[in-house]
Amino acid sequence: MATADELDWDDLRYFLSAARKKTLAGAARSLGVEHTTIGRRLSALERRLGAVLFHRGPEGLTLTELGQQIAPLVEDVERTVVRVRELVATRAARVRLAVPSGFTPLFASRLAELAREHPGLSLEIVSGSALVDLGRQQADLAIRSGAITDHALVVRKLCESGFSLYASPAYLARHPGRFDPEDLTGHELIGYDPSLAALPAATWLEQRAASATVVLRSREMTDMLAAASSGAGLAVLPCMLADPDPTLCRLTPGIVASRTLSLVYRREERLSEHVRAVARFVVSVVAAHAERIRGVTPAGAGHA
Repeated sequence: MATADELDWDDLRYFLSAARKKTLAGAARSLGVEHTTIGRRLSALERRLGAVLFHRGPEGLTLTELGQQIAPLVEDVERTVVRVRELVATRAARVRLAVPSGFTPLFASRLAELAREHPGLSLEIVSGSALVDLGRQQADLAIRSGAITDHALVVRKLCESGFSLYASPAYLARHPGRFDPEDLTGHELIGYDPSLAALPAATWLEQRAASATVVLRSREMTDMLAAASSGAGLAVLPCMLADPDPTLCRLTPGIVASRTLSLVYRREERLSEHVRAVARFVVSVVAAHAERIRGVTPAGAGHA
């Protein structure tokens, strides 16, 4: 008697077709094979099981008592196989992209273009500062900043992300006079969460914060931007996030810190056409906004 490990779905598929069509020719037509192939596979299955599943006669095939008992079970297997294939197809068409806070609008504006080029692809964008675990499939691709040390990931450099110092007009009205970004004595600051202390932007600010007051710390750039916009204090923010904000003034024409942005994904994802399509999409979008992301000085930047 065969063990379950020895059963082959293809053999069971031939069995099920023969049971439904009741002839070798009918089963062969439904599967697109020769009738001799059906007969050979059925005989092989019966040998593996050590039991007869069909009575073969002039009028075709008739299930034995054991065959009748097995048929519903094989139909359950068929439904399971179909469901597995559906899930795999759905998963293959859904790609999750993790991006830093503030990046979503860059990609959202071109999602229609991606949909036209890849109508079967569904892109999900996960935004935030939390590091997603690609190994645990929390995302398929991610845009990360800084050095990438995980050798299980494919790394493709995108561009540099620039940071500058910003404040709202309301804050600057409370602190009139000449502003020196190298001396923040007496100012209120919006700082980085201690978990982000190694970031160049956080380091730049902390080096000038000895005689300043840190009124808020956060790990989310969008929260820091909202606090700066409300007038809570000075903040070092990504230029791509803060430059377009009309409620903020850029106080340093040049960038004060930068981080390398890279696109990363698991090595096995090279096999997925959908992941490759999203990777190309990300590279294209970032390239189109590279100057904005780098923090190229906008017209009228700076505050005296």
